[in-house]
Amino acid sequence: MSSDAIDFDRLRRLRAEQPALVGELLRARPRRDLLTGDGRLFIVAADHPARGALAAGGRETAMADRYDLLVRLVTALRRPGVDGVLGTPDIIEDLAILGALDGRVVVGSMNRGGLRGAAFEMDDRFTGYDVPTMVRDGIDFAKLLIRINLEDLGTAATLEATARAVTAAAEAHLPIMLEPFLTGWHDGRIVNDLSTDAVVRSVAIASGLGASSAYSWLKLPVVDRMEEVMAATTLPTLLLGGDSATEQEQLFGAWADALALPGVRGIVAGRTLLYPDDDDVAAAVDTAASLVHSTSPVR
Repeated sequence: MSSDAIDFDRLRRLRAEQPALVGELLRARPRRDLLTGDGRLFIVAADHPARGALAAGGRETAMADRYDLLVRLVTALRRPGVDGVLGTPDIIEDLAILGALDGRVVVGSMNRGGLRGAAFEMDDRFTGYDVPTMVRDGIDFAKLLIRINLEDLGTAATLEATARAVTAAAEAHLPIMLEPFLTGWHDGRIVNDLSTDAVVRSVAIASGLGASSAYSWLKLPVVDRMEEVMAATTLPTLLLGGDSATEQEQLFGAWADALALPGVRGIVAGRTLLYPDDDDVAAAVDTAASLVHSTSPVR
């Protein structure tokens, strides 16, 4: 799809002249049940720019071009088997204006304030959606990140804020996706620990946050001994997209194996599929969709 096929003139005009219409479009869009058919979900992720992560497909600023990103997202959302999209309000509202969200699951990113490389990197206060706003605008699913750094006092505030968000989501009957990582300082940088034991521990911590886990989901990396990770929780789980530098065949194979495990409900992936090596977004998305929506029953 080219940018000529999308009415960006209307998008810019509406944002400038009719801002109140943005929320109305979100609230009026045709919605669907969270789970349909095979009970699996394939969500395309696009919450990276709001945390300053613009690199993709070997290019440091690939996601800086909002128009190119929107073309790729609209292409993905039009493919069969794609259930929805994850984004911060700016992305979600652009897509709502373009009419790309009708009948799709919309996942609102609560985002993180601790930007990579910043002196305040571990200060992961929420800077995107909140629960009342998502309920008001008809967002179907919430998502937040939990970086747990046992060497940083700021983690206590992150856990407390996350627990409050989980409690608020449960009270609003809003599903909420928790993406936990154990992290640490290495050579002045925050690095996620992707060992099996660390992921299992992060699952245990995240699962217990909030006054109710009834609406909690997990978003987890695919790591070694993934069966041990899934044995650590009864919460419905989605697999995250992985490093955009990972070879696609290797990544697809890891997804296929993990999708066969009890409790795994699907995939949330972004840059790997939106910026594939051959730049064929539709083909990459179709392959991932075929893995998620296979004939295997959900367990």
